[in-house]
Amino acid sequence: MSILETIKNRRSIRKFRPEPLPAEKVAKLQEALIWAPSAGNLQARRFFFVYNDELKAKLATAALKQQFVATAPLVIVACADRAIETRYGARGINLYAIQDVAASIMGMMLLAHAEGLGSCWVGAFHEDEVSRLLELPANLIPVALVPMGFPAKTPTPPPRVAVSEAIVEVR
Repeated sequence: MSILETIKNRRSIRKFRPEPLPAEKVAKLQEALIWAPSAGNLQARRFFFVYNDELKAKLATAALKQQFVATAPLVIVACADRAIETRYGARGINLYAIQDVAASIMGMMLLAHAEGLGSCWVGAFHEDEVSRLLELPANLIPVALVPMGFPAKTPTPPPRVAVSEAIVEVR
């Protein structure tokens, strides 16, 4: 599959088969996360791989009761690290670290799709509750939850805006 085909065929998966992810696939997901670009190469991001069913259920509740989160064999909690502030100030925390986490997640999600896995980017959650559940240090800010597993169902692609509506060429 070409990279563009992977991008176009990836879907947000909310129904997962129950089987665990093979260790070699998890290792590839981890590699994809750390090889994403980052501001100043500070790599101001941390990722928590949650397999514990009780904790996944609590994360689902914190995610505005999106119960599908708990059904994934793995939930990845992606966090920005406030340590970036030492180099970039408030813009580092409010923008660069978020961009770094986002780039990591997107690369991982594309790799997951290419590996036959499904995922869903979940941004709707109570940040304080996720921080409490994972006992995060004050420097880490949860940015996204990413349930991951083998898809039980793959939705059809949603419509996209025309390229001409989204792209403005300035010459």
